[in-house]
Amino acid sequence: MDNRPNHTIYINNLNEKIKKEELKKSLNAIFSQFGPIHDIIALKTLKMRGQAFVIFKEISSATNALRSMQGFPFYDKPMRIQYSKTDSDVIAKMKGSFVERPKKPRREAGSGELSKKAKRKAAKENMAKQQQMAAAAASMMSQGIPFNQQTMQLLHAAAAVAEQPPNQILFLTNLPDETNEMMLSMLFNQFPGFKEVRLVPGRHDIAFVEFENEIQSSAAKEALQGFKITPTNAMKISFAKK
Repeated sequence: MDNRPNHTIYINNLNEKIKKEELKKSLNAIFSQFGPIHDIIALKTLKMRGQAFVIFKEISSATNALRSMQGFPFYDKPMRIQYSKTDSDVIAKMKGSFVERPKKPRREAGSGELSKKAKRKAAKENMAKQQQMAAAAASMMSQGIPFNQQTMQLLHAAAAVAEQPPNQILFLTNLPDETNEMMLSMLFNQFPGFKEVRLVPGRHDIAFVEFENEIQSSAAKEALQGFKITPTNAMKISFAKK
């Protein structure tokens, strides 16, 4: 008998040769198109090899994922998907039905651990990369491109270059044809540390804007991201590749 619909889907017949972290990133890339994901559980123990759980925020997302991805060739093996037999811990907590298990002794925090601020920053950057990968994966799947180790490497490479580390120079794209140096200077001159605008000869759709430091450039980037110079051109801003 089929399990009743719930937030968590159980997947088996996964390629056992894929490393745990790569497997989780790949699953996130193809399933996040169906809705927000709370967690992905993939263990490499003998008993759990080739299996994973994807926990969605909404049951409707889990249902759409199950229907759409059933039998999808994932790393050259068709996925077998069904609803999980029981709620995951995160969903049980939301419903108020969670029963706490005995906790394992906590390890002492070492001096080499990341600060909370650094962890939050790393998590935010990782989320942005995962969203970029998910969008690329959805596009790839809609074109009938098989999902395997080679295509996943391409997705990782795309995410790696999609956002450069913060620096003092911003790279602008999707600018309208009528863009000129004065127009961009007036727009960015309102931010502290502005130095100059550099246009690219023969190209009206891209430009570079330099600030004194990365803190000032980051403030301008955050404030003007998606700014519409014209009704049809939302400016895209990233840090320039150094």
